[in-house]
Amino acid sequence: MTQRSLRRRILDLIEAQGPLSVADYMTLCLYDRKEGYYMSREPFGRGGDFTTAPEVSQMFGELVGAWIVSAWQAVDRPSPAMIVEIGPGRGTLMKDMERTLRRIAPQLHEAARFELIEVSPRLARIQAETLATSSGPFDWHDDIDALPSLPLFIVGNELFDAVPIRQYVRTESGWRERCVGADGNGNLAFLAGAGSLDASLLPAAAAEAAPGTIVEVAPSRSALMQKIAERIAGDGGAGLFFDYGYLEPATGDSFQALRRHAFTDPLAEPGKADLTAHVDFAALADAVRAAGLVAGLATQGGFLLRMGLLERAGRLGADADEAGRERISGEVERLAGPDQMGSLFKVMAVARQELPLPPFSSPD
Repeated sequence: MTQRSLRRRILDLIEAQGPLSVADYMTLCLYDRKEGYYMSREPFGRGGDFTTAPEVSQMFGELVGAWIVSAWQAVDRPSPAMIVEIGPGRGTLMKDMERTLRRIAPQLHEAARFELIEVSPRLARIQAETLATSSGPFDWHDDIDALPSLPLFIVGNELFDAVPIRQYVRTESGWRERCVGADGNGNLAFLAGAGSLDASLLPAAAAEAAPGTIVEVAPSRSALMQKIAERIAGDGGAGLFFDYGYLEPATGDSFQALRRHAFTDPLAEPGKADLTAHVDFAALADAVRAAGLVAGLATQGGFLLRMGLLERAGRLGADADEAGRERISGEVERLAGPDQMGSLFKVMAVARQELPLPPFSSPD
């Protein structure tokens, strides 16, 4: 029997139950067990659909590792402790962090447990291959609730952008949930559904919004952030999260699809492209504060530069030939340049107290 494609199954579901919320559509496209993007494809690197900061340069993971050491020292060096990555991609960031901790903080490294939280069995196998030559040992879990009760130093890179969002569109009759339905030709299409939202959830900019304006809310992201924050509040430690997004609530449609390093129609090929949306860091910070913790925000460029990106690049370049130095210079620009990842990507530090390194007191 021929298996129905994910697109066909989505159309059948719409026919049987009505239009899907953008959140439900994202969930099916990304996490369907058979054809979900993260369950069935190789997303990362030149041969995939996008490149993340750890894949750009080892310097990213090394500086994140150095931050973990500084955070561990700032909260009185708990031992044992867990070094956790949630949404570990190919495992490259964990590999670079573990190597850095082994080199600059052997006391922490020897007493640490290295944990990875991954929902995709396929990606977990790739991560295990990446980490095969690292010290470890490494353990995998599919949920943060499965972690043991120990102080945790948790990192997430491009985690929240893939957590489903809900969208609402301004119509002549008010705000209506934006849904995915079918047009007269049997193609997937956006439409305004019947559902609305509480006005208190709207950003200030929505008050004078014109018809057609999109607002995005992400209760699933806030719930995940609050779960992480509650673990830190209860067990101690700190968290560091990188993603592309904005520091203040805003209006606009950021729902997008990436395939082969180019934007594509998010409705065209369900399960074959990465679906993401920009992250509202103000909403995540609210979830952190609701758990009684402190949240600090910065741009990725500001964070990396303050953590010593230029100095680390200089040390690597000192042992490289001219081509190597040019490559390293390009990596610095990609990671921290204002026209590349430096300004678009933000970073949030989470802890019981404001941590001294680097200063997160205000956005860059």
